[in-house]
Amino acid sequence: MNNNKLNILFVLDKVNTNSKGIAPLRCRVTYLQERKVFSIGLFINPNNWDSKKQLAKPPNEENNFINTQLSLIKNNINQAFLFLQVKEEKFDVNDIYTQYKGETLAREYGVLEYYEIYLEKLKKLIDVEIKKQTWDKFSYIRDDVKEFIKFHYKKSDIKLKDLDFNFITEFEYYSKTELKHQQVTINKSLQRFKKVVKQAVIQKYLESNPFEEHKPKKVYPKIVFLTQEELYKLEHHIFQSEILNQVKDCYLFCCYTGLAYKEMFDLKKEDLITKPDGVTWIYKKRDKTGRNFSVPLILPKALKVIEKYSSESEYLLPRVSNQYFNRLLKEIAFVLKIPKNLTHHTSRKTFASTVLLNNDIPIEVISKLLGHSKITTTQEYYAELMPNKLSEQLNKLKDKLK
Repeated sequence: MNNNKLNILFVLDKVNTNSKGIAPLRCRVTYLQERKVFSIGLFINPNNWDSKKQLAKPPNEENNFINTQLSLIKNNINQAFLFLQVKEEKFDVNDIYTQYKGETLAREYGVLEYYEIYLEKLKKLIDVEIKKQTWDKFSYIRDDVKEFIKFHYKKSDIKLKDLDFNFITEFEYYSKTELKHQQVTINKSLQRFKKVVKQAVIQKYLESNPFEEHKPKKVYPKIVFLTQEELYKLEHHIFQSEILNQVKDCYLFCCYTGLAYKEMFDLKKEDLITKPDGVTWIYKKRDKTGRNFSVPLILPKALKVIEKYSSESEYLLPRVSNQYFNRLLKEIAFVLKIPKNLTHHTSRKTFASTVLLNNDIPIEVISKLLGHSKITTTQEYYAELMPNKLSEQLNKLKDKLK
């Protein structure tokens, strides 16, 4: 229970004295240096009011009634104050007034206070619905929001109800100018913060969602992938180091399947199913989205890699940590004189662009093979490659119509 004092004072509103010389009494409640003044429905001759003793005088039927009402009002306000203290939640002078009036008291959270509650609930879903990495990302954004509030508002927190469109635009500007984040990173941060705010709206702690007015700036990052010539060079180069050859093979496997690193790393024999038509498929759950996906191993080069490493192990491919894998890819690029920042993820981009798009596979099929939930995601990522394919297709059409 907090020890902050409540001050209740009845004041005479002489400014509003009527033609009969009667003035209204008002109640002024002060708590945490904030005041709330409100009408109490009592009127008195200013000459009969003792402001020091907080009483109507002299004793008579009318003044005794006023004093009784003042005592009841003061008692009810103290009862409301005590009720809020027992709850051991933050409250202000407006909450005391609301409780005194007998109205439903809406719980008011701070932005960071509510975010902490959201994180605690999300934490319980780790390894149930989400990965630890997902929780970490929400946690990092909480830290950014915390620093922003301190920087912009000079406070440790602000009320959730004060979160508006201006907060979002200022946070976006802060992320760009102070945190030096790229727009794609800012968009991801806002996307996750939006989920927290949406939950607050659903729970009625926030009247409207300020994100409804916000449109993220479109970003089309430059796609890094191997060209057909670079892919050929990689396929036909034999390294002296066994580990480099293993990384090369795993990378090539993903160039022909589009698997993400974690999916490749965890690939087991039980994930392969051969259908009646003789085509072997990978059936697995996509680690990032949690959705099931399937990829046909119809390309001989992908099957060749699996056959090379088939052994007694339950895993189909050599297991190399992501960090070490990417470090060795840098070495491979250096040896082969490929002037690109190769990471495992570039194999997935190579699959979509060089292997599929450049071989006239429809964007709808590419989207499905990549496991994108929306075709627009695929179109946005590979927008810069589409004009070349469009030009190529139109030239083919022109030749046919000659």
